[in-house]
Amino acid sequence: MGFFSRIKKLWGSSEPQGKAISETEASDLQAPSSPGPENVLVAEDQQPGPKGTLEASGREDRLLHGNAEPAAASQPRLVQSAPPVAKEPAAEKSGGWRRLFGLDTPKKEDSAPATQQPELLFQEKPSARAGLEPWQERLVQALGEAEPRLSVWMTHILDGVDRRGERLWNRLRFLFSQLDVPAAESEDFIHRFEQWLADMDYDHVDEFRSELQYRMALALDLEDEEDERNRLLLKLSAGLGKTREQLTMRIDQLLAMTGSYDDEFWEELEEILLVADVGVKASQELLKRLKPKVRKAGSRDAAEFKTLLKEELAAVFVEPKAPRVPQPPEVVLMVGVNGAGKTTTIAKLAHRAQMQGRKVLVAAGDTFRAAAIEQLQVWSKRVGAGFYAKPHGSDPAAVAFEAVDHAMQEGYDLLFVDTAGRLQTKHNLMEELKKINRVLGKKLDGAPHRTILILDATTGQNALSQVKLFSQASPVDEIILTKLDGTAKGGVIVAIALEYGLPISFVGLGEKMEDLRPFSGQEFASALFD
Repeated sequence: MGFFSRIKKLWGSSEPQGKAISETEASDLQAPSSPGPENVLVAEDQQPGPKGTLEASGREDRLLHGNAEPAAASQPRLVQSAPPVAKEPAAEKSGGWRRLFGLDTPKKEDSAPATQQPELLFQEKPSARAGLEPWQERLVQALGEAEPRLSVWMTHILDGVDRRGERLWNRLRFLFSQLDVPAAESEDFIHRFEQWLADMDYDHVDEFRSELQYRMALALDLEDEEDERNRLLLKLSAGLGKTREQLTMRIDQLLAMTGSYDDEFWEELEEILLVADVGVKASQELLKRLKPKVRKAGSRDAAEFKTLLKEELAAVFVEPKAPRVPQPPEVVLMVGVNGAGKTTTIAKLAHRAQMQGRKVLVAAGDTFRAAAIEQLQVWSKRVGAGFYAKPHGSDPAAVAFEAVDHAMQEGYDLLFVDTAGRLQTKHNLMEELKKINRVLGKKLDGAPHRTILILDATTGQNALSQVKLFSQASPVDEIILTKLDGTAKGGVIVAIALEYGLPISFVGLGEKMEDLRPFSGQEFASALFD
């Protein structure tokens, strides 16, 4: 069972959950190694945590060519299936999360007087009140509030802490104890994060606070918390800075100069959209939808016009559909051209899934490009995901087929299948993707359950041709747009949504693990115009 899984179950269900952690879980699935086929490379799930930054730096070189880690630990090995553990009846448990969200509010005794004060949603431990430090008092009070506020909890935990060390770890242990997190899972979280800090050579809180909050948000499923959403909006707004300069500033100038919404105004607005790489078809469609609403409003107010434009812009985006997965693992096919950031995006997605308690396997289906297998293996190791590969030059379809078989045998929840992205041989690439789709469907019902296309936002309108190209070989379910930070061509998002009706699930706003953010059309529009 995954990290903090019990906590999330208690949070999301009204049924009492919980049992003592098994020996397998307590050891984080550390199975002894055994010899396997020479052509199979599988990294253990419990490998040290992610590097957190996706920069091609000296740190990556140390991982590729050797570092302070023991040689034996750096060698991939086949993960052994743990022997089945006899399940015990779930024990009734009223944990901190259940109290916090009112799922298990203690009943008043019949003998209690009518004037008895109502009990708090969160009840601190009986022994906790004596001798609490000020930050502990404030944290306990914050935990008693009706809604979870991770950012507030982090503020109390980090109050007076300026660097890593036992002081920080003890404070995290205190928080976890208040939430009734099993000690083994608490220590595992701290150990993984401590290892990541050592790998990154981070010491001061300012260097790693965002990563810590990101991991906590994923582990506790608090990513939709209000403060977290606000932080994401700020990140998105910063990443779209250049696009905003090309789009909104020119729109502001146009609105200041015009006295009416005549044909000349709409022609100027279309030109502004084209410069931002919204595209001809998408620009015309957007204005076609916008014009009647502007006429109906009958206002010449610039602020109102921008509000209508923002609303119409947000409305063009569709939400990704939940995949139908009759039986695990969920198989996700990753496609895209070389250089779009496919490898690092797989690592980021695997990291998110791992932190959310899913067991992840990554398959190296790009057997054509030099060093592609090795790069993906490094990233899989960093995020603690399993890794499956065959030698360079192997049939990619065979890799995908065998990876599904391995994932089923080893109990993986999620399988990412990487693919080649060589456009210089379009015909061969398309046929290869078609074959991979066929063999996956034969091996597992419904597979691939999702096909995600990775696009580089800096390519602008070229991204549209890539959508068309890959859709011919493999039905595309979602788009992930990378390198959105620092580009003036972010308008291509609108073009993709309007011309192909494809949902955009994530956008890349930087090189750190936390910089792959869930996409929201409303937040995108707000980041451009607010």
